[in-house]
Amino acid sequence: MSALLDGIRKNSFVVFGRAGMDMFADPVGTKAEEAETFRSDLGGSSANICAGLSKLGATSALVTSVSDDAVGRFCVNRLKHYGVDTQYLRTLGGEYRISLAVYESVIDDFQLVIYRNNAVDFQVTDDDVDRVDYSDFGALITAGTVFASEPSRGSTFRAFENARAAGIPVIFDIDYRPYSWPSPEVAADVLSRAGEQSDLIVGNDEEFGFMAGGLEKGMDKARELAAKPGRIVIYKMGEGGAVTFADGQEIRTGIYPVTALKPNGAGDSFMAGLLAGIADRRPLREAVLRGSACASIVVAQPGCAPAMPTPAELEAFLASHPSPTEP
Repeated sequence: MSALLDGIRKNSFVVFGRAGMDMFADPVGTKAEEAETFRSDLGGSSANICAGLSKLGATSALVTSVSDDAVGRFCVNRLKHYGVDTQYLRTLGGEYRISLAVYESVIDDFQLVIYRNNAVDFQVTDDDVDRVDYSDFGALITAGTVFASEPSRGSTFRAFENARAAGIPVIFDIDYRPYSWPSPEVAADVLSRAGEQSDLIVGNDEEFGFMAGGLEKGMDKARELAAKPGRIVIYKMGEGGAVTFADGQEIRTGIYPVTALKPNGAGDSFMAGLLAGIADRRPLREAVLRGSACASIVVAQPGCAPAMPTPAELEAFLASHPSPTEP
């Protein structure tokens, strides 16, 4: 486990996966179908993780493809705004399009509409991942969506090989999105392969259950993956907190209750806060709780990337929410 923690403590991450545009109904409480005004910002799981890490003081670089149009350029501009390294982005013309997510800051009957037609981020190639200088980074991060289609599936597994050759750990956010995959069977097989090749795996109870073939089997799947020496597995349970499997231990942690405006963005913010906490050499339990605090901060505000906290905002939140729930 020391190699994994040492890599994260370098606080420099290369991240694989999609960037996109988020459009969220404004003002808060407005249903998307009734909105006359929408706000826009950066979206996409991996881009959100990059933004969250950068806002917390880490170095992050995103490896993906973006469309050669106004929306693609918008996303690149917002990545730069948040301090994300964009040198490994590739711009594609033609009919490829960057993702668009339309949602609302309404927790009851929350609606999220994602446009993924001709998704440009699936076009990442072996050449794209081979351009990366892995020695510049302490760890590789990927969200599971990259594995849903070729060529990005094969190229990301190649990136895993490149990371291992460079001696840096692989961090895997399962991030299962059924709409991206050709079938549940393919998804379960590929995501399980990715998990077997990763050093830190983060997912929720539904995602581990899906990989295991049933929700009731998810915890056992997490324990099975955690049996590999040096690996950390974090099993998230929403309001039930999380269980962290590390070095033969099971660390149970609660959450910081807030009045949520939306459910999305929590996992991306959790990952950023967790890694920033480890990079700051905090004990693993405390790092997980800081990730949980970041998740609570994001669901209580509109948008995802703009809601990711700075260190000062995270400390202010923790000062005003001194005790998490009992796990």
